[in-house]
Amino acid sequence: MTPSDDAGKRAAGYAAVDRYVRDGTCIGLGTGTTAFYAIERVGQRIAAGEQIVAVATSIGTERLCKERGVPIVGLLEREIEVAIDGADEIAPDWALIKGGGGALFREKAVALCARQFVVVATPAKLVPVLGAFPLPVEIVPYAMPYVLREMRRAYPDIDIIRRGTDTPYITDNGNYILDCHFGAIDQPALLDTSLKTIHGVVASGIFVGLVHDVVLG
Repeated sequence: MTPSDDAGKRAAGYAAVDRYVRDGTCIGLGTGTTAFYAIERVGQRIAAGEQIVAVATSIGTERLCKERGVPIVGLLEREIEVAIDGADEIAPDWALIKGGGGALFREKAVALCARQFVVVATPAKLVPVLGAFPLPVEIVPYAMPYVLREMRRAYPDIDIIRRGTDTPYITDNGNYILDCHFGAIDQPALLDTSLKTIHGVVASGIFVGLVHDVVLG
């Protein structure tokens, strides 16, 4: 990551917090390098006396929040006014690929619960069509042979890599992630629906119809 990338992520994270987070509210905080700066900014505002609590999208985010004095509550213990998170790819209609950080299931849960979902990113994440970034798909480990068979039957040209290769990557939910190269994803909602019909698929990293705003740094 270049210094300009880092500065852009910081600018986006700080701007989203200052634009959308109000004193006295509960917010969702995402996982990843851009979301880190949103967490940092929320911590600064709490240190200055504001009353803000957060729902974390991963164990890592929960740890960062605690380090910065951000109180944590559980999902829907309070209404989530806004969730702020990054993305791996952003299409022109604001469909997303997320999950590069391995937290896609919890990220989607928080985005669905929030009144507003705001994405923070640098311009490099904007793409004409999703699919250059491999699509993360979270699966139940026991079902992996079946999931692989069914995905390859449905999409013969797919390239699938289990994240972690020899030592599998384990999500906070105890599941595996498959990084799937479909090529250009022209109909992300249809692909997401299709994948979720396969027994053993927990969630895909396609987010459609959830984004209220995109803040670029």
